[in-house]
Amino acid sequence: MLKTVRNAFKIKDIRNKILFTIMALVIVRIGSLLPAPGVNHDYIAQFFAQNFGDGLSFLDSFSGGSFSRMSLFALGIGPYITSSIIMQLLTIAIPKLEELQKDGEDGRKKIAEISRYVTIALAIIESVAMVIGFGNSGVLEGGLSFQNIVIITCTFTAGSAFLMWLGEKITERGVGNGISIILLINIVAGMPADLAGLYNTFINGKPVVNGVFAAIIILAVIVFLVVVIIILQDAERKIAVQYAKKVQGRKMVGGQSSFIPLKVNTAGVMPVIFAVSLMQFPIIICSMFGIRAERAYFWPKVLYMLNSQYWFDLDNGAFKYTVGLLIYMALIVFFAYFYTSITFNPVEVASNMKKQGGFIPGIRPGKPTSEYFTKVLNYIIFIGAVMLTIVAVIPIAMSGLFNAQVSFGGTSIIIIVGVVLETIKQIESQMLVRHYKGFLND
Repeated sequence: MLKTVRNAFKIKDIRNKILFTIMALVIVRIGSLLPAPGVNHDYIAQFFAQNFGDGLSFLDSFSGGSFSRMSLFALGIGPYITSSIIMQLLTIAIPKLEELQKDGEDGRKKIAEISRYVTIALAIIESVAMVIGFGNSGVLEGGLSFQNIVIITCTFTAGSAFLMWLGEKITERGVGNGISIILLINIVAGMPADLAGLYNTFINGKPVVNGVFAAIIILAVIVFLVVVIIILQDAERKIAVQYAKKVQGRKMVGGQSSFIPLKVNTAGVMPVIFAVSLMQFPIIICSMFGIRAERAYFWPKVLYMLNSQYWFDLDNGAFKYTVGLLIYMALIVFFAYFYTSITFNPVEVASNMKKQGGFIPGIRPGKPTSEYFTKVLNYIIFIGAVMLTIVAVIPIAMSGLFNAQVSFGGTSIIIIVGVVLETIKQIESQMLVRHYKGFLND
């Protein structure tokens, strides 16, 4: 591994890209520590200690702790991720956007430009909501004044816009996808504290045998999750495709065989993000306005069921709220099918194959081919959704049953493994061009 790293740094352009990425990530972490103006930072720690629900913990892990510190990057890249999701959904609903997506590089640039504007709009809306929500809780210096609203809104919006710009620059001049890299470093930034918490809870001060056993269990769970995620990320079903021979001019072309890879986890981590976001939205809104489940005027059990903090909790009769897990699992399966349906169109793929003279051996071109794709997709998507659900639920179960409190969960681990694999593959491909042995061949 060290030899591979040395070989990568021997190539000037790859070395420059890696160093640029590292410097950009250093800037991200520095910005995550700089306090935003107008916020009472002496009171904020106490406020979040009392009101930090599961939904807020989800936001904080994705922002690298910036949210709980109310730093310059408190919004993180959340607005950009939300904007990207919205644009993907609108591409299906609005024919004009669908045409732009099919219009090659120029169309994708136009959609990216629209996404930036949507990101800024979402950042402004989220910033104003946060300022108003926290304004009456003593978090803001000087109270909820117009000046405070303007200053803090501009600060949070500018921070989110800067992260979006920096992510695009990392993609352009660094290694890997910039937005994913920033999300990765934010999640990783909280892991040392989480591991230290696990050490203090299960190992430190315990008998040697118990401590060693606990360490083995923790390590085994982490390794198991990583291995399952790697398998899930790389698993695919290859559909054989045969192209008929045809005459072009005086030459006979075609006749070759190929395949269409259908990934088992086509939707990636998006089903989990969608499911978590949908379930935590009521909790986040209630937390911002100081509404706690035990003080809620509406049915309080709803907030308990939506909050994974109460799942698998055997104390105080809270285990009954684990019924919310069934909703969570159903949402993951639903969004796995939904997201795949908007990113892979069997009818369009079958139509393109027919136009190019391609067919699946034993399947007639046209509608039978699209029905075959749909059948195969329904089968493999279910397998991927089940594995994705297992990965997402295990950390929650460990937290509830054994009080293993960590900020990162299955979603975070999936993102970490996925981003690392994609970044390694990108560096690998660049190194192979220069005949260097890379990461994946060690």
